[in-house]
Amino acid sequence: MLGMAGGDGSLAPVAAVAIERDVPFVPIPFGTRNHFARDLGFDRDDPVAALEAFRGGERTVDVGAVGDRVFLNNVSLGLYASLVHDPRHETKNRLVALGRILPAAFGRSRRPLDLSFETEGGRERRRALVALIANNRYELETIADLGERERLDDGLLHAYVIEAAERRTLLALLVRAATGRLDRARGLEERAAPGFRIESEHPRIHAAIDGEPATLPTPLEFEIKPGALRVLVPPTGLDR
Repeated sequence: MLGMAGGDGSLAPVAAVAIERDVPFVPIPFGTRNHFARDLGFDRDDPVAALEAFRGGERTVDVGAVGDRVFLNNVSLGLYASLVHDPRHETKNRLVALGRILPAAFGRSRRPLDLSFETEGGRERRRALVALIANNRYELETIADLGERERLDDGLLHAYVIEAAERRTLLALLVRAATGRLDRARGLEERAAPGFRIESEHPRIHAAIDGEPATLPTPLEFEIKPGALRVLVPPTGLDR
């Protein structure tokens, strides 16, 4: 078995090794938000208790991939990814992060991405302020901090896109995001598929992979890898 103590951005490279070697993986929550460990049923505020997973049960979960990079949670493009790349905006507080997104959405940094989404159902063009590709479905809360995933074995990627809309629509959407009602916001699109191909006019674009900055060559090829990762979890996480 292979264990790793760290945050979401540190876990994926080690999980990729566990997949390659076909050994169980134990994600010890020791970072800022610990979304992956939480969604597996770990107590993300108690890394010592998480060690019980080494004597726990095994289950398999999906992982996402963009090119040759594995991700456990999501890949973000657009406005939020730009803030992640700017060290002046580094923060561990989700309300502060959201507060910095609001003026950026209306200010000079409001540069929509011209994206072309290709799925099994065809191709669609979008001018996106934010695009997020997730490993399984989130119960959305805010742009800066996503909600929980009820399952990690549904075998689908979920894409969430906030388009560059008129200011009134965008303001209403961001207010809903600030109050934790993003899932019912007008101007947010969601779609699900085993894979996505995203094209851009830029040869390389900024991204945030599980919250960590990355620069990716385009086009972006996303795919889900169903049941690719064997994980060991504490007994309380076996029913998730």
